[in-house]
Amino acid sequence: MSIIFGPVNSRRFGKSLGVDLSPNVKQCNFDCLYCELKSAKVVDTQSDTVPVEEIISQIKSALIEHKDIDALTLTANGEPTLYPHLNQLIDKINEIKGGVKTLILSNGSTIADPKIQEALAKLNTVKLSLDCASKECFKKLDRPGKSVDLEQIKKGMLAFKKRYSGNLIIEILFVKGINDSKKEIEQLNSFLKELKPARVDIGTIDRPPAFDVKPLSYSEIYKISLQFDPALNIAIAAKHTGSQAKFSYTKEQILQTLKRRPLTKDDIEALFDDNSKIYLKELINKNKITTKISANIEFYTAI
Repeated sequence: MSIIFGPVNSRRFGKSLGVDLSPNVKQCNFDCLYCELKSAKVVDTQSDTVPVEEIISQIKSALIEHKDIDALTLTANGEPTLYPHLNQLIDKINEIKGGVKTLILSNGSTIADPKIQEALAKLNTVKLSLDCASKECFKKLDRPGKSVDLEQIKKGMLAFKKRYSGNLIIEILFVKGINDSKKEIEQLNSFLKELKPARVDIGTIDRPPAFDVKPLSYSEIYKISLQFDPALNIAIAAKHTGSQAKFSYTKEQILQTLKRRPLTKDDIEALFDDNSKIYLKELINKNKITTKISANIEFYTAI
């Protein structure tokens, strides 16, 4: 049974080793339409549980083998916070990890639980999903178990943010015709302005989904990004294809664009033609544009 996978190289988290807290079977309280795993009955608790000692043993061996790891990523063949010994596991990981960062990739379903908040507060980065801000969209897209309540998730996120000193990242995965409406985005924006996460990652389907749902194009995701408040650090995770035309910006257009929404290096590569990149460098040299780091991602912003 292999609990450890990778290493995986990520621009956002560096060189990461994955730690699968449900390696044998899918155990999740969501049955998302876009999930790349085969559809399975939703569960509220894990019935197939790996002992803490076994997980720690494999992590120790992996850290000896891979001495240049930047991060340990807690994830699962399902939802990692359903692991019943999460608090104990994180304590043990923090004892052995040295300078390696820790993060978790969670659907956010259990964040209202104070015990989950206590455990996750010990991690360097917590990444929670929030695909919908309305109950109707949430039930249609994420297909949660009956015990999962969207309003409780929102309240839990707000409560966790108050106690957490690390990087809180929210991830939104957009699916064509389901959560990409102006109304749904406005509701997401309203909540995220209140939450004030370190970063918001937005993307779309990039692996074959379990159900017949469709992704958005990069240009559609970019247009969605402009609908969010400029104060939010929006990072586009959707893949850009070289066949899509890049844009030519004047210096004034670059400044206006960055005032509306700070852009990452990936955004610049995807959107700017060669002349626009030259103008960007000139504006940086003239101190009209600066960069800021938010949750390990560099953003260009107008001064």
